[in-house]
Amino acid sequence: MDSTKQYDVVVIGSGAAGSTVALALAGHTNIAIISKADLQEGSTRYAQGGIAAVLDATDSVDAHVADTLRAGDGLCDETAVRFTVERSREAIQWLIDQGVPFTKQRNDNDDHGDASGSESNYDYHLTREGGHSSRRIIHAKDATGEAVSTTLLDRLKREPSIDTFAHHVAIDLVVERDQPQAQCTGVYVYDCETQHVITLHARFVVLATGGASKVYLYTSNPDGASGDGIAMAWRAGCRVANMEFNQFHPTCLYHPQAKSFLITEAVRGEGGLLLLPDGERFMPRFDERAELAPRDIVARAIDHEMKRLGSDCVYLDISHRDREFILDHFPTIYQRCLDLGIDITREAIPVVPAAHYSCGGVMVDVQGQTDLGNLYAVGETTFTGLHGANRMASNSLLECVVYAQACASDILGKLDSVAWLPEPRYWDETQVTDSDEDVIISHNWDELRRFMWDYVGIVRTTKRLQRAQHRAKLLRHEIAEYYSNYRVSNDLIELRNLAMVAELIIDSAMRRHESRGLHYTLDYPDRQTHGHNTVLYPPKFPG
Repeated sequence: MDSTKQYDVVVIGSGAAGSTVALALAGHTNIAIISKADLQEGSTRYAQGGIAAVLDATDSVDAHVADTLRAGDGLCDETAVRFTVERSREAIQWLIDQGVPFTKQRNDNDDHGDASGSESNYDYHLTREGGHSSRRIIHAKDATGEAVSTTLLDRLKREPSIDTFAHHVAIDLVVERDQPQAQCTGVYVYDCETQHVITLHARFVVLATGGASKVYLYTSNPDGASGDGIAMAWRAGCRVANMEFNQFHPTCLYHPQAKSFLITEAVRGEGGLLLLPDGERFMPRFDERAELAPRDIVARAIDHEMKRLGSDCVYLDISHRDREFILDHFPTIYQRCLDLGIDITREAIPVVPAAHYSCGGVMVDVQGQTDLGNLYAVGETTFTGLHGANRMASNSLLECVVYAQACASDILGKLDSVAWLPEPRYWDETQVTDSDEDVIISHNWDELRRFMWDYVGIVRTTKRLQRAQHRAKLLRHEIAEYYSNYRVSNDLIELRNLAMVAELIIDSAMRRHESRGLHYTLDYPDRQTHGHNTVLYPPKFPG
C-alpha cells in the first residue's frame, strides 16, 4: 500500500554530505532526510584520519592544489580542485561553529604541527598524510568521522524543519519526462519496518548516498556502501564517470574478528613503518616517499609483497614512538587492537588492503547539479573532478562539506522559481508476490563480490575483466527477472544496485587501455601521454 509525503527537498543519505545540505537549508524550507539504517551508520562515522584544509600560515592554497593534482595522476579537474581547496578554511570554520571537537594543539614544543600562527586564529593540531607536502590534516584524535557525524546529527535532530526517516531505503527516483528537460520529482522509498513502499514527492532531490565499495569482498566501508545513488542516477538517465578508479586503502586491520576496521593513514603520517613478516621495511624499494607515498602506490606495493611471499598480511609498526604519544593520538586504534590482543605500543599491527573509496560516480557541476533537472548529488556518490585517478588522503570529507554547501546555496536560489510538478504515480505491488527463494539473493551477493575482488581488484588484466563482465551481465539479468516478480526488500534493492554498479566499473575499466592512478592492468602497464576521463552515457529512454 503506497502513501505519499511532500517535501520541498528530499536528501537521500545522512552522512557528512547529506547532513550538511540539510543543515544549510534548515529554516528556509521543509526537508526530509532518509537513511537506510540508523542515521549515524554511514561511511562518515568510520573516517579516522581527518580533513585536509589550508589552515596553517606556512601552507598555501597553491600547495594543496599542487599536491592534489599530483596525487590525481593527471586526471584532476584543476577548476574543481581549486574551487574545493579555496573553500577549505571556510568549511572547517563551519564545522567548528557546529561544535565539532577537533583536537587542540598541545603546548609541549613537539614537532607535530599546528594551525596557529600570525595569519591564523586556529589553535588545532595538524597531522600529515600520504601525498601531502605539509601538515594540513585537522582531526579529532583518530575518530574524526565519528566526531563530525555525531555533531552534525545532533544539530540536525534539533531542527524543526527537518524530518528524519531512519531505516528507509531509496528504490528509484521519480522522473517527469514530459518536460523540455527531464525533471526529478521525488523518490520511491522502502520502509524497512512496515515493509511497504512510500513515495516522497519533492521539488528537489539530493543524492548523498556514499560510495560503492561493498561491491568488493573486502572493504573498510559499512554494509550500506552499495552504490545506491550511482545506480539510481544511472537508471534515471544521468552520466557517470571514472568508475574504474576504486581506491583500496592500504591498511585495514587483518584479524578474523576485525571486520572493516581501518588503520588510519595518520599512523604512517606520524612515523609508522610498513614491514614484511620478517621485519624488513619494503616501501623505500617502491617509492622515494616510502610510507608517505599516495595510497595507490602503497596498496599495490603491499599487494605485490603479499603475493610474492604468499603472506596473508604485512605489518604496520608505530611502536617505536612513545607510549604516551600513541595513546594520545590513536586511542581508538589502540583500544580496538588491544581488545583483539594486539598492543600497538609494543608490537606491529597486521594489515591488508581493502576497498575503501569510489573516486568516480555521478557527474555533477560545482553546485552538485546532475544531468537531470532538480536532481543534485554530493559526496562520494559523485564525480566532481577533484580526485582524478586517485583521491588524496583526507580530501573526501572536505569535498562533502564544500559541495554540500554549494548545493544548498544553489537550491536556496531556486526555491522561488521551481514549481511543483504533478504528483508521482503510486508504487504498484499488485503484480508481484512474496519471495520464498531469498537464498538466490544471498548467493548472488556473494558471487558478485568475490568475482569483483578476484578480477577487478588492485591489479587487473583484460582476461580477468572479460570474465567479470560476462558474469556481471548474467547476474544482472537474473536479478532483474527476480526483481520484476517479487516484492522488494532491503537486500534485493542493494543487490540490484551493486550489480548495476559492478557493470559500470567493469565497463569503465575495459575502456582504459593504460595504467594510471588506481587503475593498474598488466596488459597496459604504461601511462598514456594525455589523460582522459571515462564517461559513460546511459541508454536513451523511449520517446
